[in-house]
Amino acid sequence: MFRYFPTNYGWNLAVDLALEMGGRIGEIEVMCAPLIEASKQPDATGTADFREAWSRMAEQLCELAAEDEAHGRPISAGDKYNRAAIYLLTCERLQAHGAAGRVELYRRFLAVFARGIALSGENCERVAIPYDGTHLSALYVRAQGVEGRAPILVQVNGLDSTKELKYRVGLPQWLARRGVSSLVVDQPGSGEALRLQGLHARYDSEHWASVIVDWLEQRNDVDATRIGLEGVSLGGYFCPRAVAFEPRYACGVVWGANHDWRDVQKRRLQREGDFPVPHYWEHVRWVWGAADMDAFLEIAERVHLDGVLDRVKVPFLVTHGEQDSQIPLHWAQRTYEQLVNSPRRELKIFTEREGGVQHSSFDNSANAGAYIADWVAQTLGGKSAIV
Repeated sequence: MFRYFPTNYGWNLAVDLALEMGGRIGEIEVMCAPLIEASKQPDATGTADFREAWSRMAEQLCELAAEDEAHGRPISAGDKYNRAAIYLLTCERLQAHGAAGRVELYRRFLAVFARGIALSGENCERVAIPYDGTHLSALYVRAQGVEGRAPILVQVNGLDSTKELKYRVGLPQWLARRGVSSLVVDQPGSGEALRLQGLHARYDSEHWASVIVDWLEQRNDVDATRIGLEGVSLGGYFCPRAVAFEPRYACGVVWGANHDWRDVQKRRLQREGDFPVPHYWEHVRWVWGAADMDAFLEIAERVHLDGVLDRVKVPFLVTHGEQDSQIPLHWAQRTYEQLVNSPRRELKIFTEREGGVQHSSFDNSANAGAYIADWVAQTLGGKSAIV
């Protein structure tokens, strides 16, 4: 794990994710060098300084991108907008719920991300899935070299990730090369669903996961018999739960298991394990729509997979980092052990040898992501070689 800020796990996680998404180390050095002392300050003070430094770099890149556009250089402009979006997302993630200007910062991020995608000509389309009188926003990435209906992997967030973060880390691109499409969704409790629509997380993830399958079944470029589901971090709970109760999913994958999130919260109350974001308790109450800590802890009591996983009857891959400091390894082992009716279950623990040993492999996603992409391609009938 790259530790720019020796005493601040949440900030290091943010920096590592920015690098995994495609941030440039020279730009990150410029942003982070003045923040060492701020990283030691209380959340409210420190995260405001972080936002100022990172958003300043993002806006500088947007100015340079606009100059590129004016001179007829859209590809170069797109590259700069793409990095600017990474930096805006990174500093937005660290802000407290209700922090002044956070919604405006998020909307600015969405606009810059969309501009970068358009100018870069990337294989990425924004789509909207009808849901409970509103919609779920998602990014659709098409399989490469596939005519007609292709297999697809639906990908959902954890506690504090977004569809753009997951897209930029790279799994959708790795799958596209293997003949598998991707749908990366901001499900309730994450991304746009939470920030702009007030859709809170729910323990019964099959509710929204079934709606996603309904929508995919209407598309003429999706093979409805080959729809998989992947979840990262807290998605390591949402995904197995959804696959257990929604039999139309053809396989499941967790990138960082999360078998018993209620236990994780109890231990975090005792300061055991690392917090993924500043303002942690305020953040989780916001995600789940809990008015206070008592209400949140009551909700958390339902967020576990015991008594659920024997319903899973499709292939399932459980992955976990050997040195995960957020979710203990034994929870990945518990998920695997309870998948007793899966016809092909696998537990893959990422070690120092291949990298990706931290939580959901945020320290080094390349080899771990390739392993997942290969498993999905083999399971859903994609390809593992360029032919």
